[in-house]
Amino acid sequence: MKWPGIAIALTVGAGWSATTARTAAYDPLALGTPATHSDHVVRDGARKREIPLRAYLPASASPAPIVLFSHGLGGNRAGSAYLGEHWAARGYVAVFLQHPGSDDSVWKEAPRDQRRGAMTQAASGRNFVLRVQDVGAVLDQLESWSQAAGHPLAGRLDAARVGMSGHSFGAVTTQAVSGQSFGKVGARFTDRRIRAAIALSPSSPRRGDAAAAFGSVARPWMLMTGTRDTAPIGDADVASRLRVFPSLPPGDKYELVLADAEHSAFGDRALPGDGAPRNPNHHRAILALSTAFWDAYLRRDEAARAWLRGRGRVPSWRLATAISSSRGVAAWGARRPARPTGRSRGRSPRSGSRPTTGRYDFLGQAFARSTKRPSRVSTRIFSPDSM
Repeated sequence: MKWPGIAIALTVGAGWSATTARTAAYDPLALGTPATHSDHVVRDGARKREIPLRAYLPASASPAPIVLFSHGLGGNRAGSAYLGEHWAARGYVAVFLQHPGSDDSVWKEAPRDQRRGAMTQAASGRNFVLRVQDVGAVLDQLESWSQAAGHPLAGRLDAARVGMSGHSFGAVTTQAVSGQSFGKVGARFTDRRIRAAIALSPSSPRRGDAAAAFGSVARPWMLMTGTRDTAPIGDADVASRLRVFPSLPPGDKYELVLADAEHSAFGDRALPGDGAPRNPNHHRAILALSTAFWDAYLRRDEAARAWLRGRGRVPSWRLATAISSSRGVAAWGARRPARPTGRSRGRSPRSGSRPTTGRYDFLGQAFARSTKRPSRVSTRIFSPDSM
């Protein structure tokens, strides 16, 4: 499948290995039968709380891995449908949660001139805890429904393979249930059933050190943000989002930075106040990388893992791209399982592990790169035809 207007330049160290035929055939944008969806409600009697869900279902009725999605402040279970439809068409049961108290009822039920204030109040610590608890309650219910004869989800869920994802407030929720530490209470919100996580518009902690919050994350994480990813409510700016990735330990950690992408780039539509037209390549990159990530870590698909890592051996600390910002992708990075060794431990690696910066015009006419020691760095360009 071709990607019009987008390519990825991957920086690799000496010793890059040849692409295998199996990896070359891997295509995270290839789809089968379109997904269907059904709506459900989880009733948490202990908390006297109802949690609406939308489940996107693959064509196969066999047990499938589960991917949860938590919406941002003021959203609902119907938002970001492009993700649910694509993931389900790739064979996942994508379950989109709706969190009462921080969903669209917050602004829909408020007078127009009071909506911003209502949204600000909803971005509270109380709602954060409610959201985190929603995740566990939903997983409990999904396990029960999977075994309940006659339920639409009976026999369709593989509860041993669960991924967690979310945008903005949903990313904060995702971080909490998949390994983030919170001061004296540590990783108390982590749900051990979650095997991998994707955070769209992640956030560093408002108080405390990012390294302390994220330095012990053991699960595979993928972060996605943009160079204009600031939210109208809250104090999360681009710098705070970019602080998360360097604070993560080595071991299957990834980051995508979308050039000129605003906070709304991860949703279905533009929002009032957006300053630039939406770039359709953003959703292509989001879908491709997120799908490859789920395939690699929920299905243990080695072709997907190799595709994510550049189809060959790469520096142990990071894989990076820097390509024409007008085309949609600003940077792509990954942390490897192996830790840096020697005096480079804990610091940016030197020479051969140094990321390349460059520019690619997607027409095959120009690619420039710069590095202090170019003889120790080789570059592989993936064109639309090679993906």
